[in-house]
Amino acid sequence: MKMASSLRGEVLNLYKNLLYLGRDYPKGEDYFKKRLKNVFLKNKDVKDPEKIKELIARGKFVMKELEALYFLRKYRAMKQRYYSDPNN
Repeated sequence: MKMASSLRGEVLNLYKNLLYLGRDYPKGEDYFKKRLKNVFLKNKDVKDPEKIKELIARGKFVMKELEALYFLRKYRAMKQRYYSDPNN
């Protein structure tokens, strides 16, 4: 039972972190929240600890991809702001 409760905490933490990252999602926060909720509800009945760990790892991968997306977007904005286009 201790393993299940620790995994539950990890899942909740992952959900909160993804919600936080979803605020800046390009298609909008509401779109992201709806998709996130659907994915978590789809997997709510999973009981196998190994499967839960796999899903957590996938969620962490998605977090890293979102962070990379946001950093790239910020980089492009800064580049446009500070470097002139050589074609002009």
